[in-house]
Amino acid sequence: MTLTGQHDSEHAHDHDVLVVGGVGVDTIVRVDELRVPPGDSVFVEPLKDYVGHTGNGVALGWRALGLRTKFIDFVGDDAQGRMVLEHYARHGLDFSHLISPHGTPRAANLVDPRGRRFSFYDGRHPADLRLPRDFYLPFLERSAHVHLSIIGHNQDMYEDIHRLGVTSSTDLHDWDGHNPHHRHYALNSDYVFLSAAAVHDRLDTVLRAVVDEGRARFVVATDGADGCYLLERGDDVIRHFPAVRPERPVVDTNGAGDAFVTAFLHAWFEGRAPRECVLAGSVAGAFVCGSVGTHTEFIDLPGLRAASARAAAQW
Repeated sequence: MTLTGQHDSEHAHDHDVLVVGGVGVDTIVRVDELRVPPGDSVFVEPLKDYVGHTGNGVALGWRALGLRTKFIDFVGDDAQGRMVLEHYARHGLDFSHLISPHGTPRAANLVDPRGRRFSFYDGRHPADLRLPRDFYLPFLERSAHVHLSIIGHNQDMYEDIHRLGVTSSTDLHDWDGHNPHHRHYALNSDYVFLSAAAVHDRLDTVLRAVVDEGRARFVVATDGADGCYLLERGDDVIRHFPAVRPERPVVDTNGAGDAFVTAFLHAWFEGRAPRECVLAGSVAGAFVCGSVGTHTEFIDLPGLRAASARAAAQW
């Protein structure tokens, strides 16, 4: 699949999608439950490190679905940075990077037997760190769509994104509806995703504010096993869609939201109806929950088509 007609440019599009920011290394700790047990230590399964974080999941997810994907970010000159570069070389992901003196971001994720997780993210990049314009602009100019992770060092790109007419997307994760850092991405992106976890009591207000105060064509709030909520520009009603039944046992929910975003937007880029986009996203999200670790397995396009057809019959 090749995206065409997304924006006017004197350059051909080398990339269907450009993902900016959001790579790091996750250490997965499998625990009996998501709480601190009594005492000062406990035996756990062997700890494992994975190349992860949200931009990684979106980039590899889109690549698995056949989109020409470019990924750019900072990494450190450290063991984790080398792990990232070796991982992308093995997977054939087109990745360009700059070295950050602050190192490669890391996270420790607790995962319980039901696959639920809690992440401790170190967020080591300082607030004033930015990707230089002369680094990102050539990639942006040759991309049909750009996805910005909410990591801060890409937040000044929107002026160029809007000037070039490139469509944009972002995932706000567990935004509370108030944090100005997330709000900047919410109001400047064309396609907005977030988790409903922190806004259940204000879901209607938050979704409507994203559309009314920003430029979003739609906003989607995912709600785990309870499905998702969709509001499109011009619609008065926020639509709820149920989750699909996972075809594999749920062992780890790391990366489910990233998979939802990639498959939803892949269907959107194909011109499919919103309901079909939700179904594709839900199927992809459910699929990755059957894999242990962060971003260890991605659904491909034939698999997505087949699984969506099966799910649609019961949805």
